[in-house]
Amino acid sequence: QVQLVESGGGLVQAGGSLRLSCAASGRTFSRPAMGWFRQAPGKEREQVAAISWSGGSTYYADSVKGRFTISRDNAKNTVYLQMNTLKPEDTAVYYCAASTLLGVPRERSNYLYWGQGTQVTVSS
Repeated sequence: QVQLVESGGGLVQAGGSLRLSCAASGRTFSRPAMGWFRQAPGKEREQVAAISWSGGSTYYADSVKGRFTISRDNAKNTVYLQMNTLKPEDTAVYYCAASTLLGVPRERSNYLYWGQGTQVTVSS
């Protein structure tokens, strides 16, 4: 079983920055693609970003493009989400997830393992 643990969430003012981390442990599988998702109260979970095993391919939702950056350090089994110029609408629980698929998988169903989530709150 793969365990994913997110950290780095918190309360920040609009325009501020946060860096989320997701550490993987346990039984790992070969070359996982990683993704970040978020879920705001009363809304469906949506994909924010994804990164391939090598880090050479990335995906961003239009709502975060130019403000968020996903990266990974495979030696540390950790993936990051740098969030800049945060907006109140970015408030949500952020989840990292791992996929066995190649590239930058889209859709929740393509991700096999999930973290417990970390709360990000952006005040106006």
